[in-house]
Amino acid sequence: MAGWKEKRRVMQRYDLTSDMYEERYGEEQQAKYGAALENVDLAGKRVLDVGCGTGLFFSYASACASMVVGVDVSRRLLLKARDEAKKSRHTYVLQADADHLPFSEGSFEAVFAFTVLQNVPKPEETLKELKRAATQYGNVVVTGLKKAFPLNVFLDVLEGASLKVTSFVDRKDLNCYVAILNAR
Repeated sequence: MAGWKEKRRVMQRYDLTSDMYEERYGEEQQAKYGAALENVDLAGKRVLDVGCGTGLFFSYASACASMVVGVDVSRRLLLKARDEAKKSRHTYVLQADADHLPFSEGSFEAVFAFTVLQNVPKPEETLKELKRAATQYGNVVVTGLKKAFPLNVFLDVLEGASLKVTSFVDRKDLNCYVAILNAR
């Protein structure tokens, strides 16, 4: 039950801050997207954006992906994301829990989770669910907030989910680590 209580607090926090989300986090999120996309090709791929927030990543992904699906637990953020999805081709949103994604195994060639792991009760379990949603040779891209995860702890979490790190970004201009992982 503790896990649900934590998730509910996160959902409520993001619902309350939805009106200022982009102003507060937009520039920071865009820097993360740039770092991730230097190492991942989305051309023609089915993309899942877990914790999509207001849909800031949609324009980046939909420019070359065949389909983009954004999920988030915050209803108020999703209302904004829905408007953003209408501006992008083949982009859809739905409310879902990162630990219980409503997709078949291997549904996406690229799964992104920006600013998610520090908001879930069991990051390793969340990573396993992201991995499940990815195809056998797909990528899982996650960030770890540096103040929430010392480097050794973040790497242990990735290893605990049996994900192979193929690229890792740890720049001073980012407040997080960006890990590009092989799903299998």
